[in-house]
Amino acid sequence: MKKLLIGIDIGGTTIKIGFIDTLGEIIHKWEIPTQKDGSGDKIVQDIKKSIVESKVTLALENGQFLGIGIGAPGVINHKTGTVHAVNIGWTNYPLKEKIEEIFNLPVWIENDANMAVLGENWRGAGNGEENVMLITLGTGVGGGVIANGHLLRGESGAASEIGHVIVKQDGITCNCGRKGCLETIASATGMVHQAKEIVKSHPESRVAQLYRGNQTISVKDIFNLAKNGDEHSQQIINYTTTVLAFALQNMATIINPSRILIGGGVSNAGDALLNPLKEKFMSIALPEISQTCELKIAALGNDAGIMGAAYVVLSETNEN
Repeated sequence: MKKLLIGIDIGGTTIKIGFIDTLGEIIHKWEIPTQKDGSGDKIVQDIKKSIVESKVTLALENGQFLGIGIGAPGVINHKTGTVHAVNIGWTNYPLKEKIEEIFNLPVWIENDANMAVLGENWRGAGNGEENVMLITLGTGVGGGVIANGHLLRGESGAASEIGHVIVKQDGITCNCGRKGCLETIASATGMVHQAKEIVKSHPESRVAQLYRGNQTISVKDIFNLAKNGDEHSQQIINYTTTVLAFALQNMATIINPSRILIGGGVSNAGDALLNPLKEKFMSIALPEISQTCELKIAALGNDAGIMGAAYVVLSETNEN
């Protein structure tokens, strides 16, 4: 009977779930909407319903499953198994206890970015390195670090929150309440904000024309305009990668990673993002850091979270 792992990645919009074998092959994966009303209780019930239905559909037995790993946003208390995640309505929510009661399986919980770096290092672009950093550039900016082969959590579970490194004094206000966080510049939201500022200051620009025509603008639009020679879009990319390079080299000076992985929706730009970022990083980082560090686009995409969650189960149950 094939042993399986359950990986769950809880996001603000969707919950991704996967059944994964002990070699890291995805047997089945799917996603369900995140129901944020009802103080988060609907999330747990939806997970229960969805997993039970999938087990029946695939004719899987309860005894095949070794455990459940869950990546969740916010701050994780590993001693109590609780999650504090304002964006999904959880205040010290007893997630571990609730899921263990439902499935009668051991449950492990980590921050979602931590799960992503574990997944990438297991079956993605990390390639099992001892010292790896992952930064996710999406609606916000997240980070996960493996140092000397171990996940870096910190005293309160808030280590690696690179999105909240302050990079601009008196910058725009971040969701955390402070000003000038990296997230306000290098996230998709931050890049779109820069584009909207150009719409105001240069109403005849191609950025402004596209915005008026579509009543919106995306990171993909910015990279497409830059590819076609638009100066203002190129300025956004240049400023974003410059700020990001400074933040990454500061963290790399502390961690000394062999790989820095770039994930999240913004990373879909590929080399148009990676090449200028690499160039800037290499030019400012200490030679001892840059000469042993490779910057790469993360490989697993939306599967990184469930793969990391499965890896935690595998590690904790000593089945590897």
